[in-house]
Amino acid sequence: MSFFERLKSNSVFKILTNIFVMILVPFIIWMLFFDENSYLIHRKFNTEIEDLESTISFYEDKISNDKETIKKLQDSLELERFAREQYLMKKENEDIYIIEFDTIKK
Repeated sequence: MSFFERLKSNSVFKILTNIFVMILVPFIIWMLFFDENSYLIHRKFNTEIEDLESTISFYEDKISNDKETIKKLQDSLELERFAREQYLMKKENEDIYIIEFDTIKK
């Protein structure tokens, strides 16, 4: 028996030389790696979508916090407190002393 006859009688060779397998394998490889809608591109898009969704949730939380702050600032006393704390505003004829604590131990 020659080498080619043994090769033709091999079951793996028969499966690999089947016309359907010869067409299907390159098609699958093409669709997974080279096509415009390949698996790799979909995976990249999915990670990008997850990042954007986390950004959306972050900004939604910030918006809800800002809405609460705006609701609190409707009161004039709260508005005055906020202006004094955040922007160091003061009333006329009033002195403000800023005390900074040194956290470095000597």
